[in-house]
Amino acid sequence: MFAALIILPLIGAAVTWLIPSDRLRPKILSLFALAHLGITVRMLIVTPPESTGGWFHLDALGKIVLLSTSTLFLTCAIYSIGYLVYRHERSNRLLCMGLLICLTAASMVTITHHLGLMWVALETTTISMAPLIYFNRNARSIEATWKYLLICSVGVALALIGLYFLAYATIVAKVEPSLLLDDLLLDAGKLSSGWVHAAFVFLLIGFGTKMGLAPLHTWKPDAYGEAPGLVGALLSGGLVNLAFLALLRVYQLCLATKEIVFFQNALVVMGLISMIFAAIFMTRQADFKRMLAYSSVEHVGIMAVALGLGGRAIFGALFHILANGLTKGVLFLSSGNIHRSYNSKSTDHVRGVLRRLPWSGGLFMAGFIAITGSPPFAPFISEFTIISSAFIQGRMLVGAIFLLSLTVIFIGMALTVLPMVMGEAPPDSETTSYRDTLLTVGPPLALLLVVFVLGVWIPAPLMTLLRDASALLEVPQ
Repeated sequence: MFAALIILPLIGAAVTWLIPSDRLRPKILSLFALAHLGITVRMLIVTPPESTGGWFHLDALGKIVLLSTSTLFLTCAIYSIGYLVYRHERSNRLLCMGLLICLTAASMVTITHHLGLMWVALETTTISMAPLIYFNRNARSIEATWKYLLICSVGVALALIGLYFLAYATIVAKVEPSLLLDDLLLDAGKLSSGWVHAAFVFLLIGFGTKMGLAPLHTWKPDAYGEAPGLVGALLSGGLVNLAFLALLRVYQLCLATKEIVFFQNALVVMGLISMIFAAIFMTRQADFKRMLAYSSVEHVGIMAVALGLGGRAIFGALFHILANGLTKGVLFLSSGNIHRSYNSKSTDHVRGVLRRLPWSGGLFMAGFIAITGSPPFAPFISEFTIISSAFIQGRMLVGAIFLLSLTVIFIGMALTVLPMVMGEAPPDSETTSYRDTLLTVGPPLALLLVVFVLGVWIPAPLMTLLRDASALLEVPQ
């Protein structure tokens, strides 16, 4: 089962590369994405046993991220069928192949318990997504691609140094050298404290860069702003969660080594800084895709704060993986439609979206309401859980900064979104061939319905999964 999850997308990548038809490739992409989700659901229902040697094991944390990633990927794949019709001037061979290679690497991150292999898989997601950011092939997209590659690769390289320090800590402790998570957890009490501290610092900075925690977020506005909508959706709703899963593995080690307070405080500080940065730069943002990039900075900050608070906030952080990831899919896919219709990302030119694109405009508006933590959508549940946990723990300052940042961000986004959606179209607005179709509005609409349902009702199997995952991150009594 583990092999199928990894090999299937690779076969799909080879098939899409060999097929000469640009129209057929997105359909093949969707078929392999559907098969991948089918395998994922099967593995959630009947969890395969741990592989020999313990390299592969799908625990509750991996299940949440795998489910979110596979669902979002299928939605983006179906969307690509309708979207790429309007991008016929460019070959989609590299795009479809790169997406499937990225899916293979993303699946590897979720199922491996070997930290070295996890690092390789994360770096593969970085490399495979870079050509996709350059899809538009202009000066701004090449600049965004290089910035993404440079900053993320440096971050992942720092994480590799952290892994070296962690491995050296096992040598100093005179235990069997290993980067297997289970072995490290077993020997955690014997590891050298100094080397472990150094490892945790580098791992936090490295994986924090991949997530886009401020001030390590500088690649995000350019990459999200220049990438096609479906690529932005996967960057913001998929790859961010993979990096967060890596931080969750580090968190497990911190618990086992009794160094958790140091790591939690660092997470809270970086999380709040991210939210403050997002609040500052989102105000009066003239580029609506860059606005979504700063929204991503905000939400990785929310997850970091929740992990740093611990306790009940852990449940909120894990639920936010799903809530944020799927909602970002709604926003980026609908924003891609708006961009195609107006041939502009500037709010000076994009006005009256509801009149020109009633479906895409409505989805973008609903996505804005959901992502800002408004009921009855799923992000409200996760954010309310985190905020209430902060005040219950007596962390009044953390809770106050958290609430203030959310308020400023809501106002800042509203000042950008409402004139776009509700305003009058400029007289000189460019008319393009784009029109909303079932394939371009159906996928984000399906995601929005899921986000709505999760906001009013969490199915029992999902609730059990979230509780099992939370138990892996609880402080031992």
